[in-house]
Amino acid sequence: MRLFIAGLRKLVRRPATLVSLGLLAGLLSLILVAVGATARSRPNGAEALLLVTFPGAYVLILSFILGLGGLISLVYGAAVAGSEWSWGTLKNAVARGESRSGYVLLTFASVALLIGIGLLVAFGIGILMGLVGATLAGVSTNGVTDSASLGALPDKLGRSWFAMVEEAAFGFAVATLARSQLAGVGAGIGLYFGEQFASLFLPDIVKYLPFNAAMAVVVNTNPGGGGGIVQRLDPGTALVAVTAWLVASLVVAAAFTERAEIAG
Repeated sequence: MRLFIAGLRKLVRRPATLVSLGLLAGLLSLILVAVGATARSRPNGAEALLLVTFPGAYVLILSFILGLGGLISLVYGAAVAGSEWSWGTLKNAVARGESRSGYVLLTFASVALLIGIGLLVAFGIGILMGLVGATLAGVSTNGVTDSASLGALPDKLGRSWFAMVEEAAFGFAVATLARSQLAGVGAGIGLYFGEQFASLFLPDIVKYLPFNAAMAVVVNTNPGGGGGIVQRLDPGTALVAVTAWLVASLVVAAAFTERAEIAG
């Protein structure tokens, strides 16, 4: 618990934490307001208006957060893990007699909690901006109070948080193996877009990979429409795949840290 609290205090003060949340919330707000202001003047405006039409907007906003927020979580996890090596904080912790794997796992637990807080904040801002967009577009907001949709939100938020944590864990593990903040971020982003490119050739395999599986934990269709290439897993199977990737990433990060040379 002591290391977990210390990790939270350390991460809250880092600029990367606020920058990550600000980037996600800012882009989400910009898109929702822009959709509300311009959708009726565009040929595909009816489809775009779904993003600010409640109660369906709840899932679409959450899907957008999961897509963009997943990449941001990946970068954030990689940045935190890489900094432990480049800034020497891991070495100092080991010198104090802390367990290597325990330190790594508790550091990631701090990352996971902050991702959950960031998800709730971003979703709240998204709902507020969705209402603004609906007002600008002249769309009814009566669906905001739909009881069935509101009742399903805790489960969808929990699944989304778990998926974003898995993506952060993947970036965390890559950066740990690279022992570098920049290398971890770059490699993580490369793997993210590499998975999307691979969907052109291996769609039946790609749907089980970490980022596509994460996107499928809430909905198994491509929220942006357009008949995406990858047929996503059903949410239940996706949750199993996400759990497997999360556990594997943390095991790799902890095992590598236990055996790595931490000198200098």
